[in-house]
Amino acid sequence: MHKIAIPQSVVDRVIARRGREHIHDDLDPARTALVVVDMQNAFMMPGVAHALCLEAQEIVPNINRLAEAVRETGGAVIWVQTAYTDETRKSWSVYYHISKPEQNAKRAEALARGSKGYELWETLDARPDDIYVEKNRFSAFIQGSSNLADILRAKNIDTILVTGTVTNVCCESTARDAMMCNFKTVMVSDGNAAATDDDHNASLAAFYLTFGDVMSTDMLIGCLRNNGRKGLAAAE
Repeated sequence: MHKIAIPQSVVDRVIARRGREHIHDDLDPARTALVVVDMQNAFMMPGVAHALCLEAQEIVPNINRLAEAVRETGGAVIWVQTAYTDETRKSWSVYYHISKPEQNAKRAEALARGSKGYELWETLDARPDDIYVEKNRFSAFIQGSSNLADILRAKNIDTILVTGTVTNVCCESTARDAMMCNFKTVMVSDGNAAATDDDHNASLAAFYLTFGDVMSTDMLIGCLRNNGRKGLAAAE
């Protein structure tokens, strides 16, 4: 598991700008979605992965705990999977031009629909009633990547909790764009994984300063359950 280390100077700047350390701790559980990004064998399974991040295996229990808490409190759980398509070779050609041909070939094989790499990691608590979304860019929200924003708006979701791998690429890209699409966005500090602690923490700090909130799994479960109880009491 990553050693979380967001500099105090970053926290101080956040408080100076927003007035408190956690701006989204008042989330409405019934309008909250857990968005799990790219927890696929293509990023997690040795021998299958084209971009292996072993740290991602360690965050599976936290993602499962959050998924359970979100379901219990009336929110949605959304599993986002990247797929390789031949079309992206043209429409996203810059990405393929800056990668080596052999790496591009590995990516195409690992993320092909129906492949072992495309599948979600086996021990994730993904259930039939959850929502499954396919994307074809790093961000799930950028134009043409997926229909995630439409799904969230149709379900009256206004807050998303971002987990998955890797922190500083698909997770941060998705989280930043979510806020730009007007969703309250939280990156889960111990529910994302990157190649190194430095990559992970730098990504969290950059996101936290401007784009949204950063909270731990335990903190978010507490918010979901406490706010859920408050909502029930107010309705009675």
